[in-house]
Amino acid sequence: MTPSAPSAPSASTLAFVESPVQLLNVLEWAYARPGAQPQLDGVPRQRGRRTDGGAPSGTTPRPAGAAAPLRIVVLPPTDPMSRGQLRRVAALARDEGHEVRWQEARGSRFAPLKALAALAREVRAARTVVVGDPFSRYVQLLLTLVRAEELVVVDDGTATMEFMAQTARGERLVRWHRVGGGGLPGRVRELAYAPVSATARRRFTPAAHRGHRVEVFSSMPVTAHGGMTLRVNDFAWTRARFGPPRLTKGTDLVGTSLVETGVVDPDRYLDAVRALTLEHGATRYFAHRRESPEKLRALSRATGLEIVRPDLPLELIARRGPVGRTIVSFPSTVVHTLPYALTGTGVTVAVCDVDPAWLTGAASPRARSFLAGVTDTARDVRRLPAQAAPTAG
Repeated sequence: MTPSAPSAPSASTLAFVESPVQLLNVLEWAYARPGAQPQLDGVPRQRGRRTDGGAPSGTTPRPAGAAAPLRIVVLPPTDPMSRGQLRRVAALARDEGHEVRWQEARGSRFAPLKALAALAREVRAARTVVVGDPFSRYVQLLLTLVRAEELVVVDDGTATMEFMAQTARGERLVRWHRVGGGGLPGRVRELAYAPVSATARRRFTPAAHRGHRVEVFSSMPVTAHGGMTLRVNDFAWTRARFGPPRLTKGTDLVGTSLVETGVVDPDRYLDAVRALTLEHGATRYFAHRRESPEKLRALSRATGLEIVRPDLPLELIARRGPVGRTIVSFPSTVVHTLPYALTGTGVTVAVCDVDPAWLTGAASPRARSFLAGVTDTARDVRRLPAQAAPTAG
């Protein structure tokens, strides 16, 4: 805990995160708790900045009435890029006075059960539980232990859109890009897991008669339903702590993991990036943390782009700068978050449609409509037609 923090982390509020973006959004939720959402009519006064990825210099003590620090449990994935970003965002969280605990829950057969046993007492005692990925099977397993009066869901990217749609329809929670399979063993696993999934769905359903509240804290274009509370994440903490950024004359491209998730054909994606690079004079490509090194090398050879592997979530990288005057992305989380994080800076965020011809044969039936919805609902962005990136052939 930093010396400026006035109180110990609250044991009554417990947050679970599995990715850098989830952890950033927990920090935004904690910052937004004390009062009403600020209006997006300008950039808040900055409190200083650093260029080494740590906390901003000149951080002032938390204001009177600010929310109590949180206990945050990080359940890290196994890939090095995600773990590195998580450690850096965790350092920012500690600088804000939050207690961060690193709990390995993957990597071995019994790691999930060991982590569950280690966390059971804290989970049962918490009055407010914050989660970042309602589709995570590990989070759903933790929810079987939850007795909290309030459950908060923060964004894990555009997955929040699908979460809200599926809970509104009373459906089981399934990621939009997931395709059923696995044969008989897969069906057996699904049946064995069904009671856990059903319990999770009940936890995500408000129940006034039981005093159980559900809040969604999101930057996505979603609508509350069934007694849920919805609050807008306008990245007030990010804007208060960093920037405004220095703008460069060029255009930056933002990478996506649509190839890695089996949604978009690799060759079509390379052609699209090449076309966008030529059309917009792009010079840098901010890689998604899940993009493979082989794919990034191929992109660099084909386009001449400088490949940047961000050490923090892109919202923080862009806010700190330097950043291009135009940022071009395919349908993804950042077309919804960057307009908030960069409000008042003069940066234009543009989104390029995904041509259905780019989709692989293994893409889920939901992929086409979901990606179109991500683009169609983006606020304050410039639309680019898919034909700006030609199909292969």
